[in-house]
Amino acid sequence: MKKGQKIEALVASLNTGSTHDPCYEGFFICFNEQKYYEAHDVLEHLWLEEKGSPHQFFKGLIQLAGAYVHLQKQYRRPEHATDGRRLRPAWRLFRLAQTNLSPFLPTFLDLDVRAVLELCSCNMLALEESGFQINPWSPAAAPSLDLGVEGTSNVR
Repeated sequence: MKKGQKIEALVASLNTGSTHDPCYEGFFICFNEQKYYEAHDVLEHLWLEEKGSPHQFFKGLIQLAGAYVHLQKQYRRPEHATDGRRLRPAWRLFRLAQTNLSPFLPTFLDLDVRAVLELCSCNMLALEESGFQINPWSPAAAPSLDLGVEGTSNVR
């Protein structure tokens, strides 16, 4: 099965039941289940097809998920030769996510972009203050992104 087919099957299994594109909704479902790599893949599927202004927005969310892939892998294997060095790449992806999401302030597609940018900033600051020695992510304190009702959303 090709990657696109796998993504379509994953999205179909999520039962989003929303007015948004199922890939967009699927991103949030996967992200909130700490399946950051899958969140990245699901939204990338939509991003590759998008040619309008949401293209940059989706790219920023993909970068956000990518940053969490790095943090999660580093958390799981901090002594590993490769995974142990993922904190700086995570910081860079948080920065790229900020750059790509900022034009969509304050909200876009029912997401509180301001809250997502704050999430990026908090993680970047925590990494900087630790000298890139302490991972701010843990499964117990993982963030959650929720699409809002009538234009509001939450980042927890």
